[in-house]
Amino acid sequence: MPEPILHAVEKEAAATDFETMRYRTVEVDGIDVFYREAGNPRNPSILLLHGFPTSSQMFRNLMPLLADKFHLVAPDYPGFGQSSMPDRANFAYTFENFSHIIEGFTEAIGLTRYALYVMDYGAPIGYRIAARNPKRITALVIQNGNAYEEGLLDFWIPLKRYWADNSAANRNAIRPFLTLETTRFQYTHGTHDQSLLSPDAWTADQYLLDRPGNNEIQLDIFYDYRTNLPLYPAWQEYFRTHQPPTLIVWGKNDPIFPPEGAEPYKRDLKKIEYHLLDAGHFALESKVGEIADLMRKFLKRIGKPDHN
Repeated sequence: MPEPILHAVEKEAAATDFETMRYRTVEVDGIDVFYREAGNPRNPSILLLHGFPTSSQMFRNLMPLLADKFHLVAPDYPGFGQSSMPDRANFAYTFENFSHIIEGFTEAIGLTRYALYVMDYGAPIGYRIAARNPKRITALVIQNGNAYEEGLLDFWIPLKRYWADNSAANRNAIRPFLTLETTRFQYTHGTHDQSLLSPDAWTADQYLLDRPGNNEIQLDIFYDYRTNLPLYPAWQEYFRTHQPPTLIVWGKNDPIFPPEGAEPYKRDLKKIEYHLLDAGHFALESKVGEIADLMRKFLKRIGKPDHN
């Protein structure tokens, strides 16, 4: 093979290699943190933080669509996905602890500047990190994640009762949130074309929820969610002070995080692009192409941030 052709083949192989999904684990404070990674680390980075009851697998379809121009990293929190699930007696399953584990994870892999994609639980974890390290955040991409009490409507009534009184009765009243029926509901509700949904998604989530001891972990996390609400004013102040460029891609048919939670971001963020999508809680399952396209255009428009 002539040398110029060989170099062209090697260059193409190298580019393709960066776009291949990698599955890795790194230890942070004694916790094995599993993560998915795609894209060239020399490109602008995006840290993707998942919601409940899933894991980094919620980004399995999005990451390959952006890996040609971006470096994408999606970790699993302790007790989720393929990360460690330490005993509740040895590890407090709190959003504060999650935020420090994920912050330590970014430091362990050398991620110093990144856009932050937050969804559901990813929002209170990500906003803690952003408020502590505002200079690290190049942009926000928000999908169905709260920072305003306006978004805590009917779904949250039994949770608010549990937060006010963590009795066995109130704790047990939350257990139906951990069943296959509810997990599937979170994917299917508000999705008009359910042929777009892979049953593998909720089946994988439920398999991990059903691990011995995980139900109690999840109930602990539900109870700790109450600690996020007093931090809303601080996060709103972070938005007002630092004005991170923000893209909202929100499934408008989500009963858990309805559009009432998306609207208030407009009060505090000046550089905001706002899209309500005809989708449910897990909008990436039915609108991944649209979200990837919006992200690509948005991140290009705001300019290339400093690389890691």
